[in-house]
Amino acid sequence: MLNHNLKLNSKIFNDDVVLKSTREGFGEGLLDAAIENENVVGLTADLLESVKMNYFANKFPSRFIDVGIAEQNLASVASGMAAMGKIPFIASYAIFSPGRNWEQIRTTICYNNQPVKIIGSHAGLSVGPDGGSHQMLEDIGLTRVIPNMVVISPCDALEARKATIALSKTNHPTYLRCARNETPIITTIESNFQIGKSEIFFKPDTGLAQVGIIATGPILYNALMAAKKLDEMGIKVKVMNLSTIKPLDREAIILLAKETKNIVTIEDHQVSCGMGSAVAECLSEFYPTKITFMGIKNMFGQSGTPSELMKYYKIDTESIIETIEILFK
Repeated sequence: MLNHNLKLNSKIFNDDVVLKSTREGFGEGLLDAAIENENVVGLTADLLESVKMNYFANKFPSRFIDVGIAEQNLASVASGMAAMGKIPFIASYAIFSPGRNWEQIRTTICYNNQPVKIIGSHAGLSVGPDGGSHQMLEDIGLTRVIPNMVVISPCDALEARKATIALSKTNHPTYLRCARNETPIITTIESNFQIGKSEIFFKPDTGLAQVGIIATGPILYNALMAAKKLDEMGIKVKVMNLSTIKPLDREAIILLAKETKNIVTIEDHQVSCGMGSAVAECLSEFYPTKITFMGIKNMFGQSGTPSELMKYYKIDTESIIETIEILFK
């Protein structure tokens, strides 16, 4: 059942669940943060409306900079502004930032520990028909490996909004991963969000769980749908929303592993170097546990709708169910 203590969306399993993109949640959160703090500034690389920074730019034009199609300059200019006391949010497609400007992010932002907030929109398979050249499936790995970097992958638009506001109050360089397509609203305004903390969104009515699913980003919805069906089949499941990938909520992950002795990680990202790898690094050191990794396995993306692509790469609801069923045969 859903963990009602977290005040989640009671309509999550309904056909009429509300859809909204995490990039839009970012745009709304940035405006909220900017109203609260005049040091918040926004920069983009000729993608104002695509990354939903237009809400901010329309309200605060004097605090907005469009550097043009120059993602490397985007990172470097933001680092300089941060050094002068500003709180820069830079937004582009994830394939370009952190994809194209990784060295500038590493050296001008993270090496100097400047509190620039990097928003990678259109990440993962969410860009659909744009195809493999624009489906950034490596960004979690690129960012979490850099010292000083915080990495967040919100599960829905509301969590993205809350995360953006929270980032405006930290002094750390941070990567916020957002999707292009509209996805189900899982949380509510009352649901808690805290950087570095995970939450158990689904748990058995009674007894201990037999398997722990750890998901990050909007793909969490597929994990919740699978958990509900598995529960009806008699397989007890807990589902963790791991929205902060770095710093990792080690205590919660270890606790879940101790209960279930069986972990399945699910992500819209390469299995190598992704969220699942971070979980494996934790458990291999502190509580060695059997882990099944679900994600993109050493392949590039391709054109198709997000739902078609999730099915092809076996991270849709039915594939999750089938994978977990096999564990108990």
